[in-house]
Amino acid sequence: MTGNLYRGQAGLPFSSTLRVYEPLDAFPEDQRAALKAAGKRAVSRAAVENAELLASLGRITRPGGDPFPTGRTDLVRVTRAPGIPIGDDPSKEPAGAETSDGAGLLYCPSQLVLRAGLAANALMEGIHGPLAELLIPEEQRDRHQERIDQVNAREGITRVHTRASTWGIPFSWFSLFLESDPQDVVEAGGRILTVRVWAPIAEALDRVRYAVANLALAAPDLDMLDDLTQLTEWLELFHADSMVELDYGAVADKVYPDDSPMDVRLGIECLAEGDMTGAAAAYRRLASRWIPIRQLARAS
Repeated sequence: MTGNLYRGQAGLPFSSTLRVYEPLDAFPEDQRAALKAAGKRAVSRAAVENAELLASLGRITRPGGDPFPTGRTDLVRVTRAPGIPIGDDPSKEPAGAETSDGAGLLYCPSQLVLRAGLAANALMEGIHGPLAELLIPEEQRDRHQERIDQVNAREGITRVHTRASTWGIPFSWFSLFLESDPQDVVEAGGRILTVRVWAPIAEALDRVRYAVANLALAAPDLDMLDDLTQLTEWLELFHADSMVELDYGAVADKVYPDDSPMDVRLGIECLAEGDMTGAAAAYRRLASRWIPIRQLARAS
């Protein structure tokens, strides 16, 4: 792992991501050449992370006050399909090692234009008046909506491949993974930079559907049930040969080794069996691990 910027991230919120990688034939034919080209330009995973972080910092300091991505370039992450042996870390496979038709590779475009628009809309839902104008001027929002319209006109209805969370990982995400799933611990300078966990989308869907079915019977009023239902509907949009990746980001250094996938699974199983003591114990373990992280969002 190289790149002082990626290693540091000093002062930035902990950010974690849930990504879906799809095979090339899941994308419209007119997008495939651009995806392959962008994937080949990604010399390493660290280079992609560095480029994305640099771009975001550059937008914050851009003259004119427009914080949105322009869409002129879009980063693409590439990995191998499950079951194709490449060593212990699928993210370290050289981007140029694909066959001529890209067989065996999976792609996750950053889609920054669409994601920035969704994030801005979510922010504006809870903020109105002068503060909203101060944070994101209406002129800049209108200009970005034009970019979104251009993307939609060019690519049609697009699946958003990435979900992001700051200051902690939603408990619902852990339902997609088991502790036995392949993972990569990325370290440098005595610190854990991130932990990445992978699961084939078919297995991830089986797990989240199991969680939804059990919670619907045992705890239908639980907020997590809505989160799990939305997660299921999102994953069902993607190709059956896709792969799901949980990227902890810098928060991994605070929580790893992490038993959250096991605690979520045990908590749901205990609720299904009527074992309230076991369910409460699982939640206490989760809370003791993640509530201190979430409290950092309000720390001065």
